[in-house]
Amino acid sequence: MSPSEPDQQLIDRVVGGDKDALATLFSQHRDRLWRMVTFRMDPRLHGRVDADDVLQEAWLAAVQRIDHFLADASRSIFVWFRLITSQTMVDIHRRHLGTQKRDAAKEFSIHKGWSSESTSFSLSFHLLGHLTSPTQAALREELSQQLKTALDSMNEIDREVLALRHFEQLTNRETAQILSISDQAASDRYMRALGRLKGVLKALPGFVE
Repeated sequence: MSPSEPDQQLIDRVVGGDKDALATLFSQHRDRLWRMVTFRMDPRLHGRVDADDVLQEAWLAAVQRIDHFLADASRSIFVWFRLITSQTMVDIHRRHLGTQKRDAAKEFSIHKGWSSESTSFSLSFHLLGHLTSPTQAALREELSQQLKTALDSMNEIDREVLALRHFEQLTNRETAQILSISDQAASDRYMRALGRLKGVLKALPGFVE
């Protein structure tokens, strides 16, 4: 996916050393990065770490590491911002959670993405986390087991494709670029993952096929 003409003009300015152009690009992608942060953040950090604070720290890191982008300015600027933000989140998890059960140091692994265990946890939390009332307890337990079975049956990359496409709402091309697979493979894996999850999704209150 080639950048739009206005984006390319901003990228050209970044290549020329224009920090204001970099700030404009980051602002344009801020909502998408915020969605990733809220999806990936460990629930134990809710109320302790604000997504906007994560993005502020990621912005400072992007400024410091701009040479890494300039080394290959043909890549997607959003994918690069997401990489910086993911690395920032791992640092924040490590600072706040240390070596607790979900070891933050090991979470950022798969193809410059998140570990299989971390992705499965985030998927489960966001699919079932709203089932909190006493009357939903039995349903949550039943669906939790079904969801675990469905996720365990998926290839590790399939789970990551599902997270990127369905929850972070990335495009197929962006997903392929992040995971270093072809566009067709990303599309096939997404449809396969959705198919295995369909039974759980249909049982969720309010699900519309």
